[in-house]
Amino acid sequence: MVCRRGADGVVRFLLIRDSYKNWGFPKGHLEPGEPPAEAARREVAEETGLGDLVLHGPIQVIDWYFRFRGKTIHKYCHFFLFESRQGDPVPQAEEGITDCAWHQLAEAVRTISYANARGVLERAAEMVQALAHVQVEGAGEGAENKGGGTA
Repeated sequence: MVCRRGADGVVRFLLIRDSYKNWGFPKGHLEPGEPPAEAARREVAEETGLGDLVLHGPIQVIDWYFRFRGKTIHKYCHFFLFESRQGDPVPQAEEGITDCAWHQLAEAVRTISYANARGVLERAAEMVQALAHVQVEGAGEGAENKGGGTA
């Protein structure tokens, strides 16, 4: 999952639309020996064209079951929070992506097609809020330590 804080200070989340017209997040398959976080970074780049991503950490793992050719398949998906500070996402048609769009949290929650993805988004929003709080506190502490002598 990718977020971006705009010049207006508002955080937006990147959603992609697949060939079935469902909105969700970039995701894909692990290559042999590939760590999940690196696979997530690669899939974001492949599906949206965004490459300069800052990894903030894991969000959560979701799992679900489905039937395929008479067999029950249990699938897992690891989600990570990335921040994109520059560049415009471009839907990669060869990856089956038909659109990319930045949405504020409430709009993203309404737009996402899958209930389990809404939970991932809500957890990511909590992480973004916590990160902003840490960054603001860190800036304040740094400012206090600069030139902070007494006469």
